[in-house]
Amino acid sequence: MDFKALVTAARTCRRFEEDTPLHMSDLEWLADCARLTPSARNAQVLRYVLIAGRMVSDILPLTVWAGALKDWGGPHPGERPTGFMALLVPEEARELTFIDAGIAAQTIQLAATSRGWGCCIIASFQKNRLQELLDIPAGYKIELMLGLGVAKEERRVVPLPEDGSVSYWRDAEGVHYVPKRDLDDCIVGRFRDEDGDQVVLTKISQII
Repeated sequence: MDFKALVTAARTCRRFEEDTPLHMSDLEWLADCARLTPSARNAQVLRYVLIAGRMVSDILPLTVWAGALKDWGGPHPGERPTGFMALLVPEEARELTFIDAGIAAQTIQLAATSRGWGCCIIASFQKNRLQELLDIPAGYKIELMLGLGVAKEERRVVPLPEDGSVSYWRDAEGVHYVPKRDLDDCIVGRFRDEDGDQVVLTKISQII
């Protein structure tokens, strides 16, 4: 798959083929992809807890899914994730560590998409209860939870609507839509050297 197509396809997935579960070896492969990502000072302080099987059902109620979908309380039976991954950072993590965590989480999402799996990066969860349930090692805390499984829902990238809303939504058939800004709205400056002179091609004074 072309890389841009992979990035486009790697939308957050919240519904999964529950009868086709991921296995521990699948989660290990995802963690292996994550461990190879760039790391500030190459310190490699991130750690991972992998969950498959029956314990997944204990973790699901401790996580919050899709805040923008007010009438949807999370994956229904038959559409629930079949694996979780807890991404850990040191309790006294520095700012660059959180950048490392974002890089690792996105790598896991891309890797999952490359195999037809889905990934939901979750920052809203009951931290204290999960710390205890997963017996997190001393000196570490859970920064992100990743819900994983074989992707079930169709997700599409669309332009922002006329009102500029960035909220995602679903249609009557359950297709999930994610509005994205146009490229020209995201690039707020273009500079190029021409015969030794700097030429400003585009500069926008105000970012909206």
